[in-house]
Amino acid sequence: MRNGKKINNIPTRLRILVAPLEWGLGHATRCIPIINQLLNQNCEVLIAAEGGTFYLLKHEFPGLTFLSLTGYRVKYSRKKYFLPWKIVTQLPKIIFAIYKEHQWLRKIVRENKIDAVISDNRFGMYHSKIASVYITHQLLIKTGNALTERIARQIHYYFINKYNECWVPDFEINGLAGKLSHPKKLPNRIKYLGALSRFTLFDTVKKYDLLIIISGPEPQRTIFEDQILNELASYHGKVLFIRGLPENNEVLKNENPLVEIKNHLFAKQLNEAILQSAIIISRCGYTTVMDLIKLQKKAILVPTPGQTEQEYLATYLRENKMFYTISQNDFDLQNSLQQAYSFSYTIPEYNMEEYKNVIDQFVQSM
Repeated sequence: MRNGKKINNIPTRLRILVAPLEWGLGHATRCIPIINQLLNQNCEVLIAAEGGTFYLLKHEFPGLTFLSLTGYRVKYSRKKYFLPWKIVTQLPKIIFAIYKEHQWLRKIVRENKIDAVISDNRFGMYHSKIASVYITHQLLIKTGNALTERIARQIHYYFINKYNECWVPDFEINGLAGKLSHPKKLPNRIKYLGALSRFTLFDTVKKYDLLIIISGPEPQRTIFEDQILNELASYHGKVLFIRGLPENNEVLKNENPLVEIKNHLFAKQLNEAILQSAIIISRCGYTTVMDLIKLQKKAILVPTPGQTEQEYLATYLRENKMFYTISQNDFDLQNSLQQAYSFSYTIPEYNMEEYKNVIDQFVQSM
């Protein structure tokens, strides 16, 4: 009988499935240190993904087994005020996707003899017969309305409580995500991981005056990209501009010779580029925040319009002096840089290795 440790008294490796959500690349990138630690514990890791998430993780872990799993494929609006309605109209599609992924998981567990599943924000990846872990930093889902936030929390906790454990990528004390990860009411079986980052801090020489990382859902990614590229035409410093498009081979033309444009950089190159840059402009995605904290880098963070989680996080981080933040509507390159240079940054230092203990205990418990 297979128990994840022995078959007929012969030791065997635990088979663990990791399934990140495909909304942006942050869910995939923050799974990288988790996957590495599972491999350090001699686990056999399988990854479920599609699209940009598949492409990114396949490059980082070319020797692992990948399974095709359809994402939720949520579409965003061009205007932030229409985003809530846009999401509501897609709820039937999302609910069906959750049902389909749950049925898919039952089949995959049976066919591949999976011992455990780790789901980053995918609601349907729980299983009654194996250990199931759910990862989220958004225990509180910000909607801007108390009633809808309460309803969203009840729905979210309904799914979270179907899992054996819920891992929160934040610190239990003095967290990075404020009320998002530390609401008044917690779901069952919470474990705080500490922050997750695939990057390492090391000494290097400055190469860029400005690093710009564009990411997130369309059409806002392209809108912000066009806005910044237009303003870079008159910028006189050396710039590395990363478009956040890992599957795109298009060569974007640019008339400013000081601006270097890349569609995507993988972990090692991006790690180095961040450290080589004087300041970073990026979305206010939580994975980006954890990476910047790990690397102790100053940044201008611009939340995706209408994405209430990022808008809350931007306010929280600015009030706590961790990063300078500004809305996309108010963003102006020159003025934002001037404000950022005079901003009183207080970037805290944390133990960024806490997650390893949680993962090690999880593996040993099986």
